[in-house]
Amino acid sequence: MAGHSKWANIKHRKGAQDKKRGKVFMQLAKEIYVAAKQGGGDPEMNAHLRKAIDKAKANNVPNDNIDRAVAKATGSLEGVNYEELTYEGYGPAGVAILVETLTDNKNRTVGEVRTAFNKNGGNLGESGSVAFMFDRKGYLVIDREEYPDVDEEELMLEAVEAGADEMETNEDSFEIYTDPQSFQEVREALEASDYNFATAEVTFFPQTRTHLEGADAEKMVKLINALEDLEDVQEVYHNLEADDEIMEQL
Repeated sequence: MAGHSKWANIKHRKGAQDKKRGKVFMQLAKEIYVAAKQGGGDPEMNAHLRKAIDKAKANNVPNDNIDRAVAKATGSLEGVNYEELTYEGYGPAGVAILVETLTDNKNRTVGEVRTAFNKNGGNLGESGSVAFMFDRKGYLVIDREEYPDVDEEELMLEAVEAGADEMETNEDSFEIYTDPQSFQEVREALEASDYNFATAEVTFFPQTRTHLEGADAEKMVKLINALEDLEDVQEVYHNLEADDEIMEQL
């Protein structure tokens, strides 16, 4: 029985990993579809598409999936029309949440998002109810281990000259922040200097954070995970602050 139990646990764990991997592939394929639909199927002429393809390749999305998403968007294949929608709401104890979705069925998506909020101690809010609590920025992370001899001051000057707003140096990384409109220009300038990025994206940062402990923190983790498990959800942003043990559950 012990062996059977162990095998059952392994199968369950692998099944969960495969499910999550499949969802990531689908999310990234949708991003490619939208980018190609809006700006054309040539990544050399479409910076948004190039960024989406780079992100997909970094997550080991097969080339066939990438090509199929571009083909659907450009009319080479029969496809569906996706719409980008953002939902706003509150979690336990007033934690602010932004949910970015990509969907071909708005009614299905809003229903699933609302259910996730309601079942996990949150409330879906009106448009504009929490968005003002976040700043949208370009975010580039360079792994210091990959560049042990880099001169911090020179890197910062190069990033700022390219259009970056600021750079923070941590024990294991350099974090560069840009205006969303300057993101691609800064990225390309640093790539031309042979820098690789551990992370390169335009994302949301909370202006302030809400610290939770105990049951409220656990509820918040369940809400975030429930939202991220939804097929149409691309990203979940929040201003939760909690102990490391809690944050590692996300």
